Amino acid sequence: MTNSTTPKDLELRFTQEALPLLDQLYGAAMKMTRNPQDAQDLVQETYLKAFAAFASFTEGTNLKAWLYRILTNSYINTYRKKQREPYLGVVEELEDWQLGGAESTTAMTTRSAEAEAIDRAPDSVVTNALNALPEDFRMAVYLADVEGFSYQEIADIAEVPIGTIMSRLHRGRARLRKALGEYAAEQGVGIGRDTGKGSTR
Repeated sequence: MTNSTTPKDLELRFTQEALPLLDQLYGAAMKMTRNPQDAQDLVQETYLKAFAAFASFTEGTNLKAWLYRILTNSYINTYRKKQREPYLGVVEELEDWQLGGAESTTAMTTRSAEAEAIDRAPDSVVTNALNALPEDFRMAVYLADVEGFSYQEIADIAEVPIGTIMSRLHRGRARLRKALGEYAAEQGVGIGRDTGKGSTR
């Protein structure tokens, strides 16, 4: 916070810039917790921490990635330990944008085959396929192919080396491609097997 920035100014900036991302953070929280109540609690904790630390956020940098890092750390430190049972109810808990409609926030020369398949497949199929992935793979694929983060941004969010993220994406996308490919085969369509290496970043 600069000398000319008042607490009121920070509150206004936070409301204008951070709150519009709430729904997207809830989508990520649902992917982590797979339980609506845990997801709501996680997002609430994330925003409380983010607001308390907002004076240290550098204006003009990636606010979305900053919030996702807080969300991920909060999940690892708190909710992973006391997580409720995964939610097995209807898919309507997740909106369309949470399952492929989110616009990419980074410049990519090509979209991965998985991102294109996510756009085309029904929400229930995507949800089931993503939820079936191991946690680390699931979040890497979600952040890359649904939220549009770059490899480096995901590495920063997860606080692991970029090589680890690339490995998780490779393995997670392979599993997702297989699951969506089985659905596509049932429907008589393909998802582009020859583009399985993903996007170039």
